[in-house]
Amino acid sequence: MAKRKIAIIGVGKIAVDQHLPVIDASSDFELAATVSTRGVGHNGKPVFKTPGALYAAMPDVSLVSICTPPGIRHQYVREALDAGKDVMLEKPPTTTISELDDLVAHGKKTGRVLYQTWHSQFNPAVDRTKDILAAEGVASARIDWRESVRKWHPGQDWVWEVGGFGVCDPGINALSIFTKVMPFPVFVEASKLTFPANRQTPVDVEITFKSGEAHKPKLSAGFNWLEESGEIWTIRFETGKGNVILLEGGGRSLTVNGELVIKHGDGEYAAMYERFARLLDRHESDVDAAPLRLMSDVFLMGARVNGPDFEW
Repeated sequence: MAKRKIAIIGVGKIAVDQHLPVIDASSDFELAATVSTRGVGHNGKPVFKTPGALYAAMPDVSLVSICTPPGIRHQYVREALDAGKDVMLEKPPTTTISELDDLVAHGKKTGRVLYQTWHSQFNPAVDRTKDILAAEGVASARIDWRESVRKWHPGQDWVWEVGGFGVCDPGINALSIFTKVMPFPVFVEASKLTFPANRQTPVDVEITFKSGEAHKPKLSAGFNWLEESGEIWTIRFETGKGNVILLEGGGRSLTVNGELVIKHGDGEYAAMYERFARLLDRHESDVDAAPLRLMSDVFLMGARVNGPDFEW
């Protein structure tokens, strides 16, 4: 089968680090063009300043992967669906739940495939954790998600603007794992969000979760964006049988009672594109709103604390 032609809309760090290399190595897709307001291209492929210009010039390109900041995605996805394109969408998909609900409805109306992604879910260690928790239950869970904004979003001021999510941009990766592996629904009981005095989004977040379970498991999370010692992407579970599970490295390493069970490299984006290819084969959409809904509740239930100014 010939490779499917796909265009990348938004050529920032995540597109350069993940999407473009994965497409280059893919047996399912080949890059047709990029859309970049800064004029960033790849391997000599055509570059357009707007999605509309791409659609007018290359109407045969039926697939787009939208990798822009979340604030503009609702408009861009709707435009793509109206142009008859099937769409892959980076996380977090939109800035609001109502925008995502609208895109799901519009995808059905236009008859196009809408694939909204959560890359951290695509790890064998995450799948194995889900199976263990389904069998043994959860007595407690603690998420610690700490990294450096200067490393992962260097100079990108949009992350500090309204709709940019702040530290909840990486934190939602943890919630995408959490909502996938938990054997029962969880809800935000309380949260505390610390905002730099000169910014509009949080740099540090502490969350307490609750559930409807009779045994009342202890569930909490902490996100921080000023961790300079290295990434800490860990979820610790104690199961109902007393076993301690550590899911580390953003979902790439699993230990049970101190014994390594699974450890693997970064295959998340390759697996996502393989999933997109299968969805296209079946003409099926895939949208999981649970992580965005939970993160929205973090803001709704959040007590605001003002912290020191942030400067790059």
